[in-house]
Amino acid sequence: MVQSSGYGYRLKAGVLKREFATGGHLQHLALRFTQALITQMSQTAVCNRHHTVDQQLCRWLLMSMDRLPGNELNMTQELIANMLGVRREGVTEAAGRLQAAGLIHYSRGKITVLDRPRLEKRVCECYAVVQQEFDRLLPHHLQPKATPVVRG
Repeated sequence: MVQSSGYGYRLKAGVLKREFATGGHLQHLALRFTQALITQMSQTAVCNRHHTVDQQLCRWLLMSMDRLPGNELNMTQELIANMLGVRREGVTEAAGRLQAAGLIHYSRGKITVLDRPRLEKRVCECYAVVQQEFDRLLPHHLQPKATPVVRG
């Protein structure tokens, strides 16, 4: 599922399989990415079971922002609810609390992170677990995080 706009690349399966079979850099990178992704999926399952919708939303927003060049995300509450496995009303309430606290601005499917440092203080430990694993396995392959925006 594509969550945000950007570029996509296509490669013939045979070419990828041959390159992977050589045991070179591509294979090593793909296996490290797979391990990081499995950690993310496992930690998300734990998070969805044990943490509040507010914490889950913070985690999801931070992870999304880590993979985007700015501090804006175009996403409906319905889609966020599907990604988190919760009811849309729960996302509406959680987003409202984050907006009231001045951490985000949400309007018509557009979310702007206003204060990333404070958002990071509200998130559960699941975000750090996943980030540390990505940083450990793919330290040179991640794009820089979006610049935090703090408005006073």
